[in-house]
Amino acid sequence: MASKSPKKTNLLDHNSIKHILDESVSEIVKSNGYVEDVRLSNVRLLIGAVIIVIALFSQFYKKKFPENKDFVLACIALYVIFNGLLQLIIYTKEKDAILFTYPPAGSGTGLVVSSKLPRFSDMYTLTIASAEPKSISTNEPVHFTKSVTQWFTNDGILVEGLFWKDVEALIAQYTKPKKSK
Repeated sequence: MASKSPKKTNLLDHNSIKHILDESVSEIVKSNGYVEDVRLSNVRLLIGAVIIVIALFSQFYKKKFPENKDFVLACIALYVIFNGLLQLIIYTKEKDAILFTYPPAGSGTGLVVSSKLPRFSDMYTLTIASAEPKSISTNEPVHFTKSVTQWFTNDGILVEGLFWKDVEALIAQYTKPKKSK
């Protein structure tokens, strides 16, 4: 890890800060034995490809416009339906998630890791929850909210050791055994 170049960001760019933190969170979670679950991303890519194919069929159909009016209307309807489906998946399933994981060996559920960094704020919120909230082995979601200023130097370099410690503590808090009632 010492040979790795430091992660640097523009401290005036909100999206750049969130991106570097989210990327680091993904690395930390994966280094703790969790494997990324990309099924939802693949579904989204497939729906996006279908949308593109529909648009291409509509654009390059053999007949010219007045003759292919019904075909173009059908393509528009399909385009709207598939775009609506894509937005529904993003709104209901993905939300603020940056990483979905499979369950590690010997554990009941995978993780959904999500983050928020509101615009014009320095408060970064990281949440870890179960990928299967109705499972019997699900733990309560855990989160922390901290200022990003404690993880970056004045030059915009991420102090990875501090950030790793905070994220690993959150993972440990989530994975600790439930207290029996």
